Amino acid sequence: MKNSYEKFEQNIIFATPFEKNFILNDCKKDMTAQQKKIKTILKELKDDGIIGISVDCVIFGFDENELKVLLIKSDLEKFEDKWSLLGDLVSNHEDLNQAAYRILKGRTGMNDVYLEEVKAFGEVSRHPAARVVTIAYCSLINIQHHQLEIHDNELHWHKVSSISQMAFDHKKILDTCYEWLQKRIQEHPLGFSLLPKKFSLRELQNLYEAILDVKLDRRNFRKKFFTMGLLEDTKEYETDVPHRPGKLYKFNYDKYKKKERKTWLGIDF
Repeated sequence: MKNSYEKFEQNIIFATPFEKNFILNDCKKDMTAQQKKIKTILKELKDDGIIGISVDCVIFGFDENELKVLLIKSDLEKFEDKWSLLGDLVSNHEDLNQAAYRILKGRTGMNDVYLEEVKAFGEVSRHPAARVVTIAYCSLINIQHHQLEIHDNELHWHKVSSISQMAFDHKKILDTCYEWLQKRIQEHPLGFSLLPKKFSLRELQNLYEAILDVKLDRRNFRKKFFTMGLLEDTKEYETDVPHRPGKLYKFNYDKYKKKERKTWLGIDF
């Protein structure tokens, strides 16, 4: 039997535009009602000496050769006008994964994003209202392929490089997830899902430079990828570009899946 989370997911995927809007409005009302209860819940946690558990979602996006992150304005008075991650307390009836996807849907309306658990953060004073341990979940998406359905609390994309201060310990969480992402993209072919099906080596290098925040040597970069033997020459070239058209390639996922060790062997930029 499907739980309410699974039913919600199925309903919103197959809903008509009118039904989808109705579902999302329902979700927004639920989130608003839940936010009103947060202060009361946190007070009870503090008074009873109970440790609360929350989830914070760090959603990275790649767009126009820049790495961005999805943030909202904090609704706590202490952090007025400061940006925060997408987070909420975990309910008694849900596990961590369910909470992460609920929060993501409730805050953004997105329902087709894969989230991966990264790390727990439990410093005693990390939350001003009570003792709360939070678990960070992370994702990397192509912004052009995922539309935000909800924009409450000034939700929008920010350049990662432009962020200096955040509410709570969210800057520390963001930095930790950014380091995690930089490591992951060198171990797994995550970046190819952010590129067109057919891409140039220039586009590939721009992607890695944006995520790794480093300028890479063009010759060395291309040599390393060609050595892996996972790029397939399409025999086609770029069109309508302001520079000399480059060859277009495809990533050979079938060949990658057949490799015994599915990691980027020796790729360390």
